[in-house]
Amino acid sequence: MAVCLAVALPAAAQDGRQVMEEAQRRTEATSQHYEGLLQVIDAKGKITDKRWAYDRTGSHGRSRSLLTFTQPAEVKGVALLIINYPDRASDQWMWTPAIQRERRIAMQDRSTRFFGTDFSFEDLEERDTGQYDYSMAGDETIDGVACWKIESTPRRTKSSQYTSSLVWVRKDNYAFQRIENFVRGAIARRLNYSRIEKVQGIWTARVLEMTDLRRNSRTVLTFETLEYNVPMKDENFTLQALRRNQ
Repeated sequence: MAVCLAVALPAAAQDGRQVMEEAQRRTEATSQHYEGLLQVIDAKGKITDKRWAYDRTGSHGRSRSLLTFTQPAEVKGVALLIINYPDRASDQWMWTPAIQRERRIAMQDRSTRFFGTDFSFEDLEERDTGQYDYSMAGDETIDGVACWKIESTPRRTKSSQYTSSLVWVRKDNYAFQRIENFVRGAIARRLNYSRIEKVQGIWTARVLEMTDLRRNSRTVLTFETLEYNVPMKDENFTLQALRRNQ
């Protein structure tokens, strides 16, 4: 990921949008690849393991990504292609090997769980700061780390299941520490970031934990391999490639 050398504003001068734009700037990269372990933990504590691989070309509101399950056998080959835009909701298609066809994910289905995980289809989109309004909600320490607490509200051009979000951004390196997503004032999902390490100059969480408060279930995603700025071709992120490669 290419990192700009612009100087961040002093903490006292920050407002919500400045913090979010700086956080986004620090994570810019031409591409990203990771392979990860997903552990889905239901309300009774039962753990189901899945593995997926993720590739993305472009960054933030102008990116294409492909997420593919690799294990276990019953989900192997299931893939999700996402095309993100800076000024509107993403396009999404899911490929299912059992029926050898793709299905476009309709807007009304974006709030549903993605293939048994606690991530919704919308949660797998890349956020872009231009799609939200921000306001500073104060300072708070999360897991011993000083953070800015910022309220995020989707703009009218951004279709979202969430009416608002709270985002905690670390003051030491501008990495995300937590996001809480709300539906009409009630918290729906909480995403915690941990094991934050510097990878190719970018502070990156190696573990994400998504909790669905309504279901009392959670999914832990651990990045086992992670690379930025890997050479990739745009033609590998198309419907034609999805049909050809799966």
